[in-house]
Amino acid sequence: VYYWECKGYTPLFPRILGHEASGIVESVGEGVNDLKPGDHVLPIFTGECKECRHCLSEESNNMCELLRINCDRGVMLADGKTRFSINGKPIYHFVGTSTFSQYTVVHVGQVAKISPTAPLDKVCPISCGICTGFGATVNVAKPKKGQTVAVFGLGAVGLAAAEGARVCGASRIIAVDVNPRRFEEAKRFGITEFVNPKDYDKPVQEVIV
Repeated sequence: VYYWECKGYTPLFPRILGHEASGIVESVGEGVNDLKPGDHVLPIFTGECKECRHCLSEESNNMCELLRINCDRGVMLADGKTRFSINGKPIYHFVGTSTFSQYTVVHVGQVAKISPTAPLDKVCPISCGICTGFGATVNVAKPKKGQTVAVFGLGAVGLAAAEGARVCGASRIIAVDVNPRRFEEAKRFGITEFVNPKDYDKPVQEVIV
């Protein structure tokens, strides 16, 4: 909805939104050697060219100079043209994925090949929500064994962040969410304690401390 309402970026319509998906490669373009028709893949809106200084870095490989997130770009990089149209008029891309469509066209650096045995209806959230939360914990926060971690929000990203904290060995993982129905399920992802900000008269950060 944020991008549909054009907040914080240049309006570009008509366009196909969507950034999470799973799918099967139908065809590949010239020069694509890593994928073939029939491969199962996840589109990734933070792509990697695998050649720039960021892609070659262990610390900033999610900041690809070619394929980093660009909400204003609505065309393919190779020729500056869109691959979508209706009645001869162009429809623009979104963050290089445009997944609210039965078919999409993406740069080869914006797909990750996955096992053909992985159920496509289950792995879709891995293309953003899961890897975003898990990666934020394991690759950025990097909690040490025995430390305490607080996770705000128990959606897909928050639960994945909690799982990352569990894998890192955090001893206490505190969940903060206004929906108490999420708490029981969150235990499966390593959550050990729950805080509902609505239950307190002071800022939740003070409650956590």
